[in-house]
Amino acid sequence: MTKTVLITGASRGIGYQTALYLAKNGYNLVLHCNKNIGKIEELKEKIKSINPKTDVRLMQFDIKNREECEEKLLKDIEKFGMYYGIILNAGINKDAPFPAMENTEWDDVIDTNLNGLYNILRPLCMPMIQNRTGRIIALTSVSALTGNRGQVNYSASKAGIIGAIKALSRELAKRKITANCVAPGIIDTDMTQDITSDIVKELVPMQRMGTTEEVASLINYLLSEDAGYITGQVISVNGGMYI
Repeated sequence: MTKTVLITGASRGIGYQTALYLAKNGYNLVLHCNKNIGKIEELKEKIKSINPKTDVRLMQFDIKNREECEEKLLKDIEKFGMYYGIILNAGINKDAPFPAMENTEWDDVIDTNLNGLYNILRPLCMPMIQNRTGRIIALTSVSALTGNRGQVNYSASKAGIIGAIKALSRELAKRKITANCVAPGIIDTDMTQDITSDIVKELVPMQRMGTTEEVASLINYLLSEDAGYITGQVISVNGGMYI
């Protein structure tokens, strides 16, 4: 039976590329977005052109809305069955120096990145336990490991994800469910367009940004049977940045 993977935040960047990568490797997909439904409809068509046999379902909701998350996710798995993999990719950044940070900039980032993880995982955790198999992969950041100026809110949210996934991995291990974090460094996406080549060369020993495909390939591996003994880990894709 073909395994189904849920990807949150699939309309751009790492989530978008991960969907394409997993489709090439034979997974069925449930693609989530908050607002940009047109983009994941486009992604669905692209996936179908790559692998016409791929089953692709689209979901649109705000991961900050706990009730909406639960309602839509439980309705989907009641009809189609529980997902094998959950890729927690959706997230935002609202950077500002901490003394000048607005309350909304703190709240929005924590509510989306950290509370959003809870809102997605909480209704899906017991069905996954009942299946006695599965993969949970949460996207965190090198900023969670090192901190970063102007990103106190973002670093806090992503560090919280690491703590949550490490604890959850211990709870789920005996059920043959793995839970890991992927911590990208500077990856070439729309979120990093303002980072200059000089900054990249200063911070990254490999002297370049990473690609979304390089992150997606790690996610694909962590979903595989070969990664069945890897859990509770934070694996960074960062070109040698010191952490």
